[in-house]
Amino acid sequence: MSSNQKATAWVVTSSAMGINLILGLLYSWSVIKEALVKEGWTNTEASLPYTVCVALLAFMTVFGGKLQDKFGPRVVALGGGILFGVGIFLSAFVHTPWMMVLTFGVVAGLGMGFAYSAATPAAIKWFEPRKKGLIAGIVVAGIGISSIYMAPLTNYLLQGNTVQGTFMILGIIAIVFLSIFGAILHNPPANYIPKAKEGAKVVAHSADFTWQAMMKRKPFYLLWATYFLSATAGLMLIGHIVSIARVQTGNPELNAFWLVMLFAAFNTSGRVLGGFLSDKMGRTTGLLIVFLLQAINMFVFSFYTSFPLLVVGFAVAGIAYGALFALFPAVTADFFGVKNLGVNYGIIFTSWGIAGIVGPILGGMVADITGTYAGSYMVAGIMLLLGALLVKLIKTPQQEIK
Repeated sequence: MSSNQKATAWVVTSSAMGINLILGLLYSWSVIKEALVKEGWTNTEASLPYTVCVALLAFMTVFGGKLQDKFGPRVVALGGGILFGVGIFLSAFVHTPWMMVLTFGVVAGLGMGFAYSAATPAAIKWFEPRKKGLIAGIVVAGIGISSIYMAPLTNYLLQGNTVQGTFMILGIIAIVFLSIFGAILHNPPANYIPKAKEGAKVVAHSADFTWQAMMKRKPFYLLWATYFLSATAGLMLIGHIVSIARVQTGNPELNAFWLVMLFAAFNTSGRVLGGFLSDKMGRTTGLLIVFLLQAINMFVFSFYTSFPLLVVGFAVAGIAYGALFALFPAVTADFFGVKNLGVNYGIIFTSWGIAGIVGPILGGMVADITGTYAGSYMVAGIMLLLGALLVKLIKTPQQEIK
């Protein structure tokens, strides 16, 4: 890789990370949710826009990935980014759960799916195969980092504005910055093969599977299932961080948005650390460690009844959840190649969307019925153990598809 190519690769990676820095506004929903509950919404109603946005994010990555594989990431990232910002902006003008499902859930969710699908594949294609985990981790770390500043920013805006005014400001921020980052994103030239360093042996990427060929292979279904089983716990926590803290400490006035920031910080570190370690120890080993760590955490989460203990619980949960976002794109590229990585990973990522429906609603319904989240922790822990068992069955596809 020449010095110019190396510089370009890191500019693209930085832009891809920048896109996720803004898309991570989704992970500040827990702060907005509490403001909506104070206005009279139930926990379930206040979870619906977030849940629909998460679901559409996941399912639209399939179409966005297919478009970016065909037309390149720039146009997809630009269009998706603007649509995401418009959806948030329009949320300023609605006052009912179902209308906000349309604006924040549907419109912003569609845009987020397109923009997100363009970021990681574009960056991975610029680097040699042995760095797939690290690069994927750096790019997706943007979403984790965003909550570190988005949570206090959203909290600050809510203190001086209505919920509607807050949506308006956040929408404008999203439109401006996603347009800038999206315009920079682009794929490497055709037939581009990166090297580890100048003079080093060239290492080719894995054989390229089409999405049709991928879906005929057992590893695809195992990856899809394990992603769903492992992501449910993290998505449940993200949607209810503030509520969980107030319920388990018994303090309904607890200013828990600091826990949102804490989760974001460890979520971010987990993405980079998970990608780096998986490059060294192997993807399936990394997945197994993450699943078991999160399972143990879920089984004891109901015992975190003080702020310091919640800090520990959310820190562990953030690391384990964040690592998934580096591990799964990397293992998808390992198994099925990078040429069609956009659509291939998009299809696997739909499992995260299903988890995004199950997790927040599970947490909200259990809280509304029982007043605690203990039952949902048990379900999530069992799902993670099942995911760990499935990891042991995952093998690299043997037949190369040209």
